[in-house]
Amino acid sequence: MARTQSHVTELDPVWRRITDEAATAIADEPLLGGLVHACVLHHPSLEKALAYRVAQKLASSEMSEQLLREIADEAFASDPMLGAQARADIVAVYDRDPACHRFLQPLMYFKGFQAITAYRVGHWLWREGRRDLSYFVQMRVSEVFGVDIHPAAKVGQGIMIDHAHSIVIGETAVVGDNVSMLHSVTLGGTGKEEEDRHPKIGNGVLIGAGAKVLGNIEIGHCSRIAAGSVVLNPVPPCKTVAGVPAKIVGEAGCDQPSLTMDHLFGGSASAL
Repeated sequence: MARTQSHVTELDPVWRRITDEAATAIADEPLLGGLVHACVLHHPSLEKALAYRVAQKLASSEMSEQLLREIADEAFASDPMLGAQARADIVAVYDRDPACHRFLQPLMYFKGFQAITAYRVGHWLWREGRRDLSYFVQMRVSEVFGVDIHPAAKVGQGIMIDHAHSIVIGETAVVGDNVSMLHSVTLGGTGKEEEDRHPKIGNGVLIGAGAKVLGNIEIGHCSRIAAGSVVLNPVPPCKTVAGVPAKIVGEAGCDQPSLTMDHLFGGSASAL
């Protein structure tokens, strides 16, 4: 069994790096040994570690850690894309967040990554028709992490949610791949309509802190939304919008704003 696990680890560079960093973390801070072993080194794969971490975080007197872990294990086993998306999310956080220095950190400490991983379990439950259980996961993610993502929302991979406080993503929202957003972002509706009513965020979009994107509007790929903006109209690809209500104020500034995390407009010292 040990040989098999080692072989699988070697074929999974993200998990291999996490386990190596976990061993180093214990050597540097032995007091964290029990936690790091429980969250990382006791598991044969990233999927198993993620299921454990999600269950540990969401457990309460209403539903035990054991039950939640069985649910999460089933989700990761049934849909290999969940593991692939988690790996892309970890790499995204490492690449874009200057406060992230190891692959280990999102798994262990960053609530943005943990919240999006738990959402993916809830989204799997939604697709399986297990609606009440998916709502329970949504509720616990909101209570624990301050991130409220409806389980029906569609979120791509390579997602980085920095700080991840007060994030709201509505039921019919769609978020593309390689999107970066900061805290207090809302992807919401504009009223009580029940049809398709939430934003559609293209690939590579950068959404600044406190931005509100409201209504069934398209935000074009590789665009930027300035911090504190209220976006009520569609945004063409590769543009920067700012203001209340938001207006186009220029080009996106680079080919991949969500990857460079460039919040400055026109090279000035004024942040978006």
